[in-house]
Amino acid sequence: MGNIYLVGFMGTGKTVVGKELAKKKKWRFVDLDELIELKEKRTISEIFAKEGEPYFRRKEKEVLKEVAKEKKFVVACGGGIVIDKDNIRLMKETGIMICLSASAEVILKRTSGYTHRPLLNVPDPKRQIELLLKLRAPYYAQADKIIDTSKLSVKEVVEKVLRLIKKKR
Repeated sequence: MGNIYLVGFMGTGKTVVGKELAKKKKWRFVDLDELIELKEKRTISEIFAKEGEPYFRRKEKEVLKEVAKEKKFVVACGGGIVIDKDNIRLMKETGIMICLSASAEVILKRTSGYTHRPLLNVPDPKRQIELLLKLRAPYYAQADKIIDTSKLSVKEVVEKVLRLIKKKR
């Protein structure tokens, strides 16, 4: 098996689940957004503000290509990575793509207070979440498996992912 790619909307648990999953499997963990920030030497918010979303998406694609060359990585992907069909194809060719999902209410609760979420810095964040979830649903649906994290603990989500991987072999 190559890598495990965790996709899904912000606030669904990709990073916390990814770190725990990597520990359990004794694999390495990488958060693509953090990697982009390291390479760019600035935050995602700054990139969005100064360069715009298209620039960010190009950087995201470059970083994904680099990580996809590796093996035994648990990769927490940015929420919008699935918008690019090449990204989906690359993730599926080099590993398993698991989408973590949650209800708009749960996402709002989990992300409230985070000012570093450029897509939610709007007057009505709940409406924005609902809109983005609807727009991204067809892309998230292409994952090998979708796990709703709304009512699950991190440990429960990790166990579900581990069971899925066993079945995939």
